[in-house]
Amino acid sequence: MKTRIHSLFRRIGHRYIIIGISVYLFEMLIIISAQALGASAVLAVGLSFWLGLIVSFSLQKIVTFNDREMHHRILIPQLIAFSVLVLFNFGFTLLVTKMLTPPVPAFMARTIALGITTIWNFYLYKRHIFRTMRSDTKLWY
Repeated sequence: MKTRIHSLFRRIGHRYIIIGISVYLFEMLIIISAQALGASAVLAVGLSFWLGLIVSFSLQKIVTFNDREMHHRILIPQLIAFSVLVLFNFGFTLLVTKMLTPPVPAFMARTIALGITTIWNFYLYKRHIFRTMRSDTKLWY
């Protein structure tokens, strides 16, 4: 069993999906809880988005892309690029939620938006944001 789990984490795509699913479940729990407490669909999805973002950035950087570089020359540009992408994704997510709810439940609207953003996020994370830097490599920005 331990070997099977270890083999799942060997590939970057598997790590990305496992962490993505975990953060997704975390976000769904937030949406359900927030709506049970009286929050609107848009507020519940917005809250889940931002909390999921914090967890996602940390886990994707460190676990998925094995990027443990914390020097400000690397971390600050990553945070800026990630923030720009997040703002775009956030607007896209709220737009999808506004367009689909009701009749589509909030968690389904978030799921649809998440499925779409997952594709472009992986490409941008891998090729630009969390690209491993070597001393002989110029920064991508």
